[in-house]
Amino acid sequence: MPITPYECPLLNSLRFERSESDGQLFEHHCEVDVSFGPWEAVADVYDLLHCLVTDLSAQGLTVDHQCIGVCDKHLVNHYYCKRPIYEFKITWCRKKMSLKSERRGIHVDQSDLLCKKGCGYYGNPAWQGFCSKCWREEYHKARQKQIQEDWELAERLQREEEEAFASSQSSQGAQSLTFSKFEEKKTNEKTRKVTTVKKFFSASSRVGSKKEIQEAKAPSPSINRQTSIETDRVSKEFIEFLKTFHKTGQEIYKQTKLFLEGMHYKRDLSIEEQSECAQDFYHNVAERMQTRGKVPPERVEKIMDQIEKYIMTRLYKHVFCPETTDDEKKDLAIQKRIRALRWVTPQMLCVPVNEDIPEVSDMVVKAITDIIEMDSKRVPRDKLACITKCSKHIFNAIKITKNEPASADDFLPTLIYIVLKGNPPRLQSNIQYITRFCNPSRLMTGEDGYYFTNLCCAVAFIEKLDAQSLNLSQEDFDRYMSGQTSPRKQEAESWSPDACLGVKQMYKNLDLLSQLNERQERIMNEAKKLEKDLIDWTDGITREVQDIVEKYPLEIKPPNQPLAAIDSENIENDKLPPPLQPQVYAG
Repeated sequence: MPITPYECPLLNSLRFERSESDGQLFEHHCEVDVSFGPWEAVADVYDLLHCLVTDLSAQGLTVDHQCIGVCDKHLVNHYYCKRPIYEFKITWCRKKMSLKSERRGIHVDQSDLLCKKGCGYYGNPAWQGFCSKCWREEYHKARQKQIQEDWELAERLQREEEEAFASSQSSQGAQSLTFSKFEEKKTNEKTRKVTTVKKFFSASSRVGSKKEIQEAKAPSPSINRQTSIETDRVSKEFIEFLKTFHKTGQEIYKQTKLFLEGMHYKRDLSIEEQSECAQDFYHNVAERMQTRGKVPPERVEKIMDQIEKYIMTRLYKHVFCPETTDDEKKDLAIQKRIRALRWVTPQMLCVPVNEDIPEVSDMVVKAITDIIEMDSKRVPRDKLACITKCSKHIFNAIKITKNEPASADDFLPTLIYIVLKGNPPRLQSNIQYITRFCNPSRLMTGEDGYYFTNLCCAVAFIEKLDAQSLNLSQEDFDRYMSGQTSPRKQEAESWSPDACLGVKQMYKNLDLLSQLNERQERIMNEAKKLEKDLIDWTDGITREVQDIVEKYPLEIKPPNQPLAAIDSENIENDKLPPPLQPQVYAG
């Protein structure tokens, strides 16, 4: 297509004054398909062409250009345009475009990571796209609405029961007796409803009634049991940390002990209700320190981290992957899914990481190690720290590969690849544990919240990964998932000269193993087919023999009388001549 590489800085047009005395301007547009500019600095034509070719080539396009002439438009007096016109030929292959379509399948806008209510905090799929704050508000609204509906339903049923009772009463004595029972039942029902509503809307810092608190203060087998070494260490560190806050520290320690004692008697509740108790405790303690204690926000954040570390170290074995949830089932499902996707290559995900570079390979190994190490931590903040370290290693690997800072579009596909390659243990349980019991301020803002939200998106993408996401045909995708075949490895001729010899040999061995596996499968299939043919042939011969035997049955007759020898004496038959006797003749 004909283009001109530059234009003057005003309206992409060339402007000339008709004369020194005439202020009117003459505008001229070259008759080309595309024009570029305006440019802020004077640049050489060849420099501009080089910029165009470089930028287009970076997008995976093949560019050829040639000058096809100049614009010979007469402008004014002896002025002619004389701007060069170049013809560009741009070609692209299907493979390059497929990579773009792959990226479109993985791309997630940053706005999609934020709370869908528009508060500006990071959302979470476990909270239906809300942040923790908005999710709690929506949850409480739904619960309050449900309670109100239940209350109205109970009142309506009571009115109907009263009307039915009034219409069916037969005698005064029976009426007074039954009505007194009905009034007693109605009073008990109202008392139970009011108690339920008050209990639901009461502050979470109130553990229970005085009787429950007294029972909680009594030593229990769970609290007095022999604690682990890590629990003792965390307890000592927490006490030493609170000593620097004097009176405020004593109040925090008292509230924390009451919370742990109260949680001991709430183990029969669902994990969601226990999570609500923990989140309410975080919120109340932080709000009390800021309003009453006038503690600066920075110190509040540090105190909340220590509180979370102390209480979650003690509650970990009771609230992590409890038996009342389907977390373990989800863990097995995602592990099975990742194993089935072991054939996915970085090229399919458009991962901008070159593992042939030793530094990049080390970063990838460190990222996988960090995401696997997450399961060994007991505190939600420590698990988030592992996710953050993994993400930073990913950014460093992309930066080394591309020689430029990584973007969000590069980060998410690489994170998906790391998860597929590492297959972290109990992935869903760890995500649910962080979501339920982490300090909500960490998940709503900051780099920890951003990286955790991306990890949730990566897991959701893996669960829904299909042929279209990888730009594969459904037939190839099904064959890869079933293990019948695997994508072709990189050919030896396409390796760069600087590639590691060990990596080349590894891929060569993998290719040989793949070929041997295919040959073995073919041999096994042929052997099974031969075995089946032999069985069918044997069965066929047996049936034919049986048919012949049934059609021509074998009859066995008794043997005949034996014949007498010719030379024996024949007593029974005198008509036979005697045996010949040898005679000697003299010559």
